[in-house]
Amino acid sequence: MTTQQAAVTDFNWQEMADTIAMPNHAIINGDNVSARSGRTQPVVNPATAESLTEVADCGPEDADIAVKVARDTFESGVWSAMAPGDRKRVLLRWADLIEKNHAEIALLESLSAGKPISDCFYVDVPSCLNTLRWTAEATDKVYDEIAPTAADTLALVKRLPLGVIAAIVPWNFPLSTTAWKLAPALATGNSVILKPDPKTPFTALKIAELAHQAGLPAGVLQVLPGDGISLGKHLSLHPDIDGQTFTGSTGVGKLLMQYSGQSNLKRTFLELGGKSANIVFADANLEKAADAAVLAGFFNSGQTCTAGTRLLIQDEIYDAFLAMVLERAKNWCPDNPLNPSTNMGPVVDQRQLDTIQGYVQKGLDEGAKLVYGGKVMEHPLGGFFHEPTIFAEVDNSMTIAQEEIFGPVMSVIRFKDAADAIRIANDSPYGLAGAVWSLNINTAHKVAAAVRTGTMGINNYFGGDITVPFGGFKESGNGRDKSLHAMDDYTELKTTWIEFE
Repeated sequence: MTTQQAAVTDFNWQEMADTIAMPNHAIINGDNVSARSGRTQPVVNPATAESLTEVADCGPEDADIAVKVARDTFESGVWSAMAPGDRKRVLLRWADLIEKNHAEIALLESLSAGKPISDCFYVDVPSCLNTLRWTAEATDKVYDEIAPTAADTLALVKRLPLGVIAAIVPWNFPLSTTAWKLAPALATGNSVILKPDPKTPFTALKIAELAHQAGLPAGVLQVLPGDGISLGKHLSLHPDIDGQTFTGSTGVGKLLMQYSGQSNLKRTFLELGGKSANIVFADANLEKAADAAVLAGFFNSGQTCTAGTRLLIQDEIYDAFLAMVLERAKNWCPDNPLNPSTNMGPVVDQRQLDTIQGYVQKGLDEGAKLVYGGKVMEHPLGGFFHEPTIFAEVDNSMTIAQEEIFGPVMSVIRFKDAADAIRIANDSPYGLAGAVWSLNINTAHKVAAAVRTGTMGINNYFGGDITVPFGGFKESGNGRDKSLHAMDDYTELKTTWIEFE
């Protein structure tokens, strides 16, 4: 039985946590290195508020070295000119090594991000594996083109690697978003400089080590832990980086677009914030919709860009359905992430805890009705625990309905009919995800089509897999992760026009 097939209860997670080796370096040209400055910064366990280890704190000088290595490696052709089938085999070996280290990688993710170990084990690591294997298998199946031209000409349209890519990934899903960036970027022959969030660098460093063991040439993938203010900005402004991909806040995404314009117009793809509407009609399967509503709001402690933080309920079922949601909310109680039965852990740090509390106060100040939770939790472990929180009688103009909180706070809003639901859902600067619940096929499709969002579920939330693109409309970003469409982000199209004598 492989580790992936094993049960999460087969492991003593606390005992493993006490002895696990935590990566604390950067990776440049295949070597584990310290920051040139010698600086380090702590990685804090959100469940205990205690430091796990000190990790290299890279800066501009490290970035310059990594970029030169990446450029030289790209130009050498050792990876960029490798046959796609050979690149595929390296990526598949990489996935096999990750699977062999399944439990260790899940634990590293849980310790640094505060995510429940069950989620890391059953969701995050399998998602990474699926992304790598699916994309690897697609590597030698993305064809170039011959354009339909006159008989005395031949027009070749080739898809070439973009070059050197900076990939900046977030702390809420560090492993799966890293896989979303690395898989298509590497499959298409690019060199990548990966900047994990300094709060959650462990899994990025671990899987990069495994990539080199799988045969990825040194210099193709560099990993630089460090902050966004110095390191991230420097990478974004660097004139020898051809493209940048980022998952994170809309504010930072806007800065990266500016830095691209101020430098070399590097191609920029962004997956940003969200304030998604989860729309429940009176004719829905209400039991299923209520189960999904609490999952949409409280999964990963609400630290999910696609979270269904605006719950829209049709007038005639508003009170009854809200009662169903409140009853189910009792099953979401933040606890020790290393307990396999825990379904909700802490938020990532004190700053995030303070931000959530600030929004709770704004909700109260603006007249929303707090009907569940709302407080910081005292937990024996210490750490940054916050109660699941539900506000009722929310107007969509309120701050808690317009701004991304990134915590377990749900705003419940009334609507009258389909037109009203569409109006409310679209009254947002964001457009990343959402759902509509109705057993009427006309209502469901009409609303799903009209809501301006990159992903819309019908009678489900968090639906989708690696075969479909993921990204946003409006201030939720541009470009797409996942699916074959992700290959477009990391390639250039080149036309060669041939005329026969």
